[in-house]
Amino acid sequence: NESKGNADGHSITLKDSYDREVTLDREPERVISIAPNITEIIFAMGKQDKLVGRTEFCDYPEEVKNIESIGNIDHPNVEKIVELQPDIVITSTIFTKEMLQKLEEANVKVAILHAEDSFEGVYDIIEKTGILLNDRDKANSIVAEMKEKVELVKNKVDGLKKPSVYYVMGYGEYGDYTAGRDTFISRMIEMAGGKNVADDIEGWKYNIESLLEKDPDILICSKYYDSKAGIENADGYKELSAVRGQKLFEIDNNMLERQGPRLADGLVEMAKIIHPKAFE
Repeated sequence: NESKGNADGHSITLKDSYDREVTLDREPERVISIAPNITEIIFAMGKQDKLVGRTEFCDYPEEVKNIESIGNIDHPNVEKIVELQPDIVITSTIFTKEMLQKLEEANVKVAILHAEDSFEGVYDIIEKTGILLNDRDKANSIVAEMKEKVELVKNKVDGLKKPSVYYVMGYGEYGDYTAGRDTFISRMIEMAGGKNVADDIEGWKYNIESLLEKDPDILICSKYYDSKAGIENADGYKELSAVRGQKLFEIDNNMLERQGPRLADGLVEMAKIIHPKAFE
């Protein structure tokens, strides 16, 4: 993790997540983000005026749609990227080796920032983005704010009884999916003062029989794709006491799934769902 950045406009050097050394001879003015979380970090830092390109999946905040799209995360348009003449392209691990090679052949600088799924991992990505954009102070203050929110949640739920929680990632004809014990969402449920019903599995695939047998206190689903209405009418799910007793809650899943600044807000939201009284 050695990296140095000089505020006087001289060179910036950073080891990225693939242990590649990325060197910029000055603060970048034209940046392309190939990951929604990186786009969110750049906006949170107030550096969006440097952003000249983003992916179709970069949808937050709202103003992001005014920035030119360079295609999908997995198949960004190389010609378009080269044409936009970025000083640096910042991306995450969905990026393929082939893409990297194509961009390097076109003399485009690329930094790949990805971390383990944990708050520490996200802090690391934000700090590295701060180094690349030559504003460590702003990056550090975003991290400090996130740490405050995490601490707030810990203090509020400390010692409270843990209701059982099931997180719905998918349901119905395509199969039942949730966040197993090895996932970051599972850790967030625990941090928010809940007990993850699916801590008996690893990965994402669950079965409706186990769910009915465990009959959790609370169900949480994505606020997108009409999930809530669908779950309320789905076979099996509609029998659950949580669904019958109005304990099915929606959350913006991007706040839980993206390695960005809103992760701490996602934790707060989840804790408010699990322990509403603690936050009154």
